[in-house]
Amino acid sequence: MHWKGNLFLSSSIHLYRKIFMGVCVSLARNVLKWKKNGGKTGHPNPFDIEALYVAGAPQFTVFHRSQSEALIQEGVIITDKYVFGKELGRGEFGITYLCTDKVTKEVVACKSISKRKLRTAVDVEDVRREASIMHRLPPHPNIVILKGVYEDENAVHLVMELCEGGELFDRIVARGHYNERDAAKIARTIVEVVQACHNNGVIHRDLKPENFLFAKKNENSPLKAIDFGLSVTFKPGEKFSEIVGSPFYMAPEVLRRNYGPEVDIWSAGVIIYILLCGVPPFWAETEQGVANAILHGVIDFTRDPWSTVSHRAKSLVKKMLEMDVKHRLTVQQVLEHPWLQNLEQVPEVPLGEVVQSRLKHFAAMNKLKKKALRVIAELMSGEEVEALRIMFNFMDTDKNGVLSYEEFKIGLRKLGSHLTEPEIRQLMDVDGRISYEEFTKMMQSGIDWRKVSRHYSRERLNSLGDKLMTEGTLPPSKNDIQR
Repeated sequence: MHWKGNLFLSSSIHLYRKIFMGVCVSLARNVLKWKKNGGKTGHPNPFDIEALYVAGAPQFTVFHRSQSEALIQEGVIITDKYVFGKELGRGEFGITYLCTDKVTKEVVACKSISKRKLRTAVDVEDVRREASIMHRLPPHPNIVILKGVYEDENAVHLVMELCEGGELFDRIVARGHYNERDAAKIARTIVEVVQACHNNGVIHRDLKPENFLFAKKNENSPLKAIDFGLSVTFKPGEKFSEIVGSPFYMAPEVLRRNYGPEVDIWSAGVIIYILLCGVPPFWAETEQGVANAILHGVIDFTRDPWSTVSHRAKSLVKKMLEMDVKHRLTVQQVLEHPWLQNLEQVPEVPLGEVVQSRLKHFAAMNKLKKKALRVIAELMSGEEVEALRIMFNFMDTDKNGVLSYEEFKIGLRKLGSHLTEPEIRQLMDVDGRISYEEFTKMMQSGIDWRKVSRHYSRERLNSLGDKLMTEGTLPPSKNDIQR
């Protein structure tokens, strides 16, 4: 498949538009489960914050005392230590601010995660794990430093080293000159981050260019890994089955739900491929298409500029994108590969304007994706009943204040739902109508509005894995054949 920047970008827009529409399908199925049980499960509602309260505690606590040793700054109010400045960014669960230490005047970044947006045990565990893993990792020149964790009644605050040098691809495009040696230096940095993770019992699980920022704006600024939100600790031989990560960078064994630390080598190999030619090795117009391309593992080294890229570079990429995990290089073997071990011997042959142009388009797509997911998260925030009102009014075409079966069915169809008619009927009252009051109650009780970005992505990708298995398009691995 030949690269066409605009086609790639427009296809990605279409893909994330489909994701947005798919949110409503996920919501409807959650409502169906709630309604089927009569709104009463006999257990605490897993989507309700009350289910997460510590017994006997006056308020919802993320970090319990047993978990907070040497991690949480207990008894310290963050505003007593830091002055909060401008907003740096806004994500699914919180806002990142520019902060200044009142005593040392050090400027840092603080990610403040609102407790109102931590609606499930999964959400809370994600925050705990991210903070714990960042604390667990020893100081490394290419991993952002976690300076402290604070908790109050409203939020959890992760205070981190400030990275103000911009994203990886943006820097490459802005430089105006870019060659194979530049790519090799970046590649070595990324692999050294993987080494630091694996040596300390951590699988990153979401390696991608957007998760690396430059610390400063100067030319020689170090590149830093900044996001460990999907990372997990592991023991030798331990396997995982949850499908997480970003489709372009996902290893085939992740789709097969049986993976270990080798997935980070694959993801790093994908990044290196992109660094050298400007496009991902496995691409299609749909997520299922991307997954099928990954599972078939055919890598294209024919498009420009591969003819001018060194044999050593291509050799390393091939060995990192080895389908069989038993034959895939370990992180130590990657670092010992001649292309990364002898950086001064890597050719300084320019990779050309075409690669920079492709990287520019790729960076634009990533920014679009972030914006789309942020819009979804903000639109579906649980405290904004306005979102429910809009959805109800959208379905209530005759504006009589209640939804008939036909209105509800047509409304769900327009929102992208594939519920069957019997399933839709199960959502209705005995009289075949749903009032706004009941609609709101159903939605607020049965839906985790906060998980539409990261956790909806998890659900979507796991469903994709199930679909591939069901359709028989998921080829067995060599390990499966041997068993």
